Amino acid sequence: MLFPQDVVVFFMHIILLCIGATAKGFLDEGIKEYTKRLERYTTFSLQILPAIRNAQTLSAAELKQREGARFLEVLQPTDTVVVLDERGTERSSRGLAAYLQTEMNAGRRRVVFIVGGVYGVSEELRSRAASTLRLSAMTLTHDMVRLLFVEQLYRAFTILGGEKYHHD
Repeated sequence: MLFPQDVVVFFMHIILLCIGATAKGFLDEGIKEYTKRLERYTTFSLQILPAIRNAQTLSAAELKQREGARFLEVLQPTDTVVVLDERGTERSSRGLAAYLQTEMNAGRRRVVFIVGGVYGVSEELRSRAASTLRLSAMTLTHDMVRLLFVEQLYRAFTILGGEKYHHD
C-alpha cells in the first residue's frame, strides 16, 4: 500500500524528459488527462527539449550525440535517470509500482525518465542512467510512448494506493 506507516515518506518529483514536440493533438489530450490525475499522488512534469535543428542533415550517430548532449545539459547531478528503451528491462505495472515505491523509500528527490529521439539515446546518456525500462516488445512511436508511460505512472500510483483502477 502507498506509504506504509513504518516507512518514512519522501516526496519525489517525477519528470518525463523528451525531445521535440508531440505531433498529435489527441496524444497531448491524453497526456494532459493523466498528468492531471497524477497530481494527487506526486509531483510530475513533462519537459520537452527543443528538437535539434536540421536533424535530417545529420547521421544517426551525430543526431544521437547532439540529442544526448542536450539531455545531459538539463540533468542535475543527483537525478536518478531511467532511459525508456526497447532494450531495457521490461516490468509489469505492479513491477513499476514496486520500483517507484523503492525509489521513494530511498529518498530520491527527482527521478527522470527519458524518451530519446528516433534513433534512441547516445552512449553517454545511457551510461548516465541508473537503469533502462522497456515498455513493450513492439515498436512504439516516441509520441505514443509519452502517453503510455504517463498512464502507466498513474496506474502504478493507484496500485500503491490500493485503488481499483488496475485489475490483474
